[in-house]
Amino acid sequence: MLTHNDSTVAEPAAVYDGLRGTDLRFVGFKDIGATPEELAVVAGKAHADGLQVMLEVVSTSRESELASLEAARRIGVDWVMGGTHAVDGVRILAGSGIRYLPFPGRIEGHPSVLLGSIAEIAGDARELTARDGVHGLDLLAYRHRDEDPIALTREVVAAAAGPVVVAGSIATAEQIRLVGSTGAWGFTIGGAIFEGRLPGAPDLAAQIAEVLRITAGAGAGVD
Repeated sequence: MLTHNDSTVAEPAAVYDGLRGTDLRFVGFKDIGATPEELAVVAGKAHADGLQVMLEVVSTSRESELASLEAARRIGVDWVMGGTHAVDGVRILAGSGIRYLPFPGRIEGHPSVLLGSIAEIAGDARELTARDGVHGLDLLAYRHRDEDPIALTREVVAAAAGPVVVAGSIATAEQIRLVGSTGAWGFTIGGAIFEGRLPGAPDLAAQIAEVLRITAGAGAGVD
């Protein structure tokens, strides 16, 4: 993810240019921190390179979330992650071909945190993925203050009828390996790389290569 602190980084197209040549298959950004026009440039470059593009919605109001969903169609992304208004999301994205992965559970604040018990979140996951137009889920497992993120992820994966992406606050090789053991389809990572917390730092491409190496042995995808 071209993001840090739940916001798209400055000059995301230039940052993306520095990552070309890695083995990434997915690249993403948030709906906060850059204009739709800037994000469309990134999406165009990524598509030209054969990557799929993800937009994660972290806006805190219904109005801004729906505006971001509308913008996703114009930007030309392949996936929309996040958001808490699934009925509206399905309606807005209908017919676009965009895969939609809203948040299960209760989401609060920015940077976003996840609230609710494991049982409540798994139940929400089951209901959301039973809806036509919901492809999977964006799970803020490591943003829960109380529940074990791996136990939570396993229960959500078991309940969901679609892929689960674990997003937010993944920063170590051990976390990547643990997420890979849960059956999650993938995970996102951004802030840890921009903070230089992984082997290969401070070079962004070198850190991405290390994350992909770890991921290859862990069983989860990466964005």
